[in-house]
Amino acid sequence: MVVDPLSGSLWMEYDPGLARPVLEEAAETEVAVVGGGVAGLCTAWELARAGHRVVLLEADRIATGVTGHTTAKLSALHGRVYAEVRSVHGARAARLYAHSQQLAVERVAEVGEELGIDCDLERLPAFTYTEDPGQVDALRAEADAALEAGLPASFTTRTPLPFPVAGAVRLEGQAQFHPRKYLLGLAADLERLGGRIHERTRVTRLREGSPCRLTTDRGATLEARHVVVATHYPVFDRSLLFTRLEPKRELVVAGSVPADLDPGGAFLTEEGGTRSVRTAPTGDPGRRLLVVTGEKFTPGTAEEGEVGERYARLERWARERFGPLEVTHRWATQDNWTTDRVPYVGRLHPGARHVYVATGFAGWGMSGGVMAGALLAARIRGREPAWTSLYDPVRLRPLREVPAMLRLQAQVAKHFVGDRAPGAYADSVADVRPGQGAVVRVGGRLLAVHRDEAGELRAVSARCTHLGCVVHFNDGERAWECPCHGSRFDVSGRVLEGPATRPLERERMEDSDGVDDAEKDRSEGGGGAGGAGGAAGDAGAA
Repeated sequence: MVVDPLSGSLWMEYDPGLARPVLEEAAETEVAVVGGGVAGLCTAWELARAGHRVVLLEADRIATGVTGHTTAKLSALHGRVYAEVRSVHGARAARLYAHSQQLAVERVAEVGEELGIDCDLERLPAFTYTEDPGQVDALRAEADAALEAGLPASFTTRTPLPFPVAGAVRLEGQAQFHPRKYLLGLAADLERLGGRIHERTRVTRLREGSPCRLTTDRGATLEARHVVVATHYPVFDRSLLFTRLEPKRELVVAGSVPADLDPGGAFLTEEGGTRSVRTAPTGDPGRRLLVVTGEKFTPGTAEEGEVGERYARLERWARERFGPLEVTHRWATQDNWTTDRVPYVGRLHPGARHVYVATGFAGWGMSGGVMAGALLAARIRGREPAWTSLYDPVRLRPLREVPAMLRLQAQVAKHFVGDRAPGAYADSVADVRPGQGAVVRVGGRLLAVHRDEAGELRAVSARCTHLGCVVHFNDGERAWECPCHGSRFDVSGRVLEGPATRPLERERMEDSDGVDDAEKDRSEGGGGAGGAGGAAGDAGAA
């Protein structure tokens, strides 16, 4: 089942304004930030606010990647995270996590008011709920852990939802907002403070040193004393974070409902492939836009028609729970989960002195990205907040992390080897139907072949340019996805999502099983959200 994506993300309808220039010649600065999502923009702004010279490089347009496709909940209540953080890291770590995340919520409210950014910020309670009586004890434990961590959390069996729940954790003082309105306002102030933003500038190389040097896909260089890699999935991974990150994709549907059906809160259940609910203003006081997220899956693992069925399932759930809903927007988002549920924000690797990274927000990139911006800015300025070690990427808790790391690498090995086995792709190009894509073995090579509705073929190498895993076709979003580390490409091979920084190699082919090797075209450059310029930023589905 192929689903028309309709108008895409609600937030992407907001006019981004004039494009910023491409970096086309050598330059230097004090701090270079790679990635124009919430973590990158917040880091750059905090540093410029403190008087530092900052240049931000973005592969596409700022705030258009994952940050432009989030559901934009701004909360310190992250599912059932507090009981787990307390169990793995201790009670003090849970308190530090809670304090740093709630500070991020307040930071958005304070900065938005100070700068006069109208970003539709609404303060409301957040809920983590269950409909399963067997999960009530777990939610009671989560409420206790969050309360012990210093949050005004409570357990309840009543919520404003229009259907009964077995139990829920309630946390007051949370928020939801329009992420692009906020971040574009922040970008304007960054430039007012003297910071520079370069869009359509994909970074492909990092040389650490004094100074560090970044090289772009156009050959331009930027020297900086400090570098922040805020590209959602780190495109420079010298501490092998890819062995400790698990990418997940989630679908989003939105549609107009009567204002009296607005439950007046932000809601999440981890049941049924996750269901996340919030609303947004429509401009009509009698209507609200209901935004529902869920159907979590690993990129590159969906079978033909599965993504379309997932969209349909999400829409059915929304209508069953909230009544008639005319869906006006469909989109998808992606984020990365760490092996111990805590994001990686800090040194890129154990020997790093001037290079930092922010990733692994597990679907909570709004509060996580704002927190990361404040933390990284503080570290670059020579300060260490109390939660520095909690988020430090070089941490490793063997008892908790090694089993998870082994599981992740077993999955990668399965795809790396198994997806090359016979039967893992179409038998011939002729089997690829209009509007579909498939991996086909041609002349000993694996090609990712897409046929559009008019019958025209496009062929690219099926090997992801990150580490060589075989991509799979997502027919619901019409994209090639890598099941190993979550890189995504459009049907022409252009990078949509990192960690890949190079497009898939293009192949010219006719409607046959043959490929003319002389026609092989190794495309250069490419664009798209994510990748080394980091349009994917750092925001998650929450």
